[in-house]
Amino acid sequence: MDTKVGQVQLNDNARETVDILEVMEMIPHRQPFLMIDRVEDIVISESATGVKNVTINEPFFLGHFPVRPVMPGVLIIEAMAQTAAVLVVETLGEEALGKLVYFMTIDSARFRKPVVPGDQLKLFVSIQRNRANVWKFGGEAKVGETVVAEATYSAMIMDS
Repeated sequence: MDTKVGQVQLNDNARETVDILEVMEMIPHRQPFLMIDRVEDIVISESATGVKNVTINEPFFLGHFPVRPVMPGVLIIEAMAQTAAVLVVETLGEEALGKLVYFMTIDSARFRKPVVPGDQLKLFVSIQRNRANVWKFGGEAKVGETVVAEATYSAMIMDS
């Protein structure tokens, strides 16, 4: 069964890629706070992989840190959450119309290695639990094969 949310074609099967234009139709974030460039390997109700190409042009690098630019850990977690939001929209289909995904908790966050300009950050998120409008996720961020951050977090789906 195919459905549409905005202009994004959704279906019951896994999708290979959601590009940046589709991401912007699915979640309300915009520059400079849009932290993902695309979402890949979506498995409805299970998992997805976000991709963030980290460049020196990111506004946060002006102050974090000017001598040694490092992506703030909280923004890595935000990128995980945005990836999870795309997964939720893809999973809910038309039910997601007019809804927003709000952070509720961040648990067990660990930052293992700095993320710097030139890195490609891959954000592996999976749904751990869904009860009513509350969803819990596990996330892991990698640069290449190296884990740079991980966290569990929850979000609430609410009317916008």
